[in-house]
Amino acid sequence: MGAGMDMPPELVVDRLLDDPGTRIIVCCGAGGVGKTTTAAALGLRAAERGRKVVVLTIDPARRLAQSMGIDSLDNTPRKVAGVAGGGELHAMMLDMKRTFDEIVESHADGDRAAAILANPFYQSLSAGFAGTQEYMAMEKLGQLRARDDWDLIVVDTPPSRSALDFLDAPKRLGSFLDGKFIRVLTAPAKVGGRAGMKFLNVGMSLMTGTLNKLMGASLLGDVQTFVAAMDTMFGGFRTRADATFRLLQAPGTAFLVVAAPEPDALREAAYFVERLGAERMPLAGLVLNRVHGSGAGQLSAERALAVAENLEEGGIVDQEAGKAGLGAPAAHSPAGGSAPESEGVEAGADADAPEGADVEGITAGLLRLHAERMQLIAREQRTRDRFTSMHPDVAVTEVAALPGDVHDLAGLRAIGERLAAGVPAGA
Repeated sequence: MGAGMDMPPELVVDRLLDDPGTRIIVCCGAGGVGKTTTAAALGLRAAERGRKVVVLTIDPARRLAQSMGIDSLDNTPRKVAGVAGGGELHAMMLDMKRTFDEIVESHADGDRAAAILANPFYQSLSAGFAGTQEYMAMEKLGQLRARDDWDLIVVDTPPSRSALDFLDAPKRLGSFLDGKFIRVLTAPAKVGGRAGMKFLNVGMSLMTGTLNKLMGASLLGDVQTFVAAMDTMFGGFRTRADATFRLLQAPGTAFLVVAAPEPDALREAAYFVERLGAERMPLAGLVLNRVHGSGAGQLSAERALAVAENLEEGGIVDQEAGKAGLGAPAAHSPAGGSAPESEGVEAGADADAPEGADVEGITAGLLRLHAERMQLIAREQRTRDRFTSMHPDVAVTEVAALPGDVHDLAGLRAIGERLAAGVPAGA
């Protein structure tokens, strides 16, 4: 942390993972900050510490499957091989359409379910309606928790730039399916008989022309057919969404906000922290990914640059007397004459030696790289300090940046070790 700043509380990851009362960990944050890798590393570390874990990812990039050595992930938890310790690790990727289909199949009889699944409007709704992915993530989380097969469920939330769509979308979809528009469309079927037809003729005729222009006659017909088939299920969507929302507020759930030490990412993280507080969601802390450190932090950027400039310009740093290019007077013999020719040749040859020039050039280049690293570290410290000054009570763990991408269990273990250590390597 920067000078003069109070250290934030430490997020002790292993304590969180080992606590049998922790049943759900939700990793949330802006896109591109390492949520998927963090979720997978947490799941692996918890499993190797003895817990039975399932990781649910909603990330379409499928990096989780690759890093866990699984050919593909789908809507069914698959056991991960190669996990050490006494626990188990399973992984799955949300298939939002299949999850929606499962809801229909479990809450409608065979004929009605078949009619719904074949309906064109339902197919569009289940495959791409705004908020469907986030709603189905909540639905799948509720299903996993209800089965009680897992000690710990780790959720990698959808990659969304809009903060906490994971919490908002189920409400929006539930409101749509239980809203005025749906009630208008279902009212004729509920009233029935001549009264129903009269309502349909009067009520629908007022808006059919407008709806046909907005939706097209064919789509309007599909919507009405869909609504009639789904009528008995609408209340269940909101009920399930509300139940899962309460589950996320329960003491057994822990939210981890994942960010990188960059201004935009930490601004978004601050918003997440504030919104989670407003929704009374249990925040465990902040995971700060890709933090840079240095094993030579005692050498400042300014000093490294000064030494590099001296080396490149033939300055006085670490040069021996008599070297060419220093601007020093030429060496003379005791008698006042020039030094012997052999000495001058030797000195000139030594000064012009390619080996010496390469060493100095390489050294100067390395010093400049070190200066850039120290400047980057200073920027990251200032960015972290701004966040911690705004949110001094938020526990933090820092994850040292790895030299390459994570693509196997060994890489996930390395991330898990850094999560538990809480400080960047060499810092």
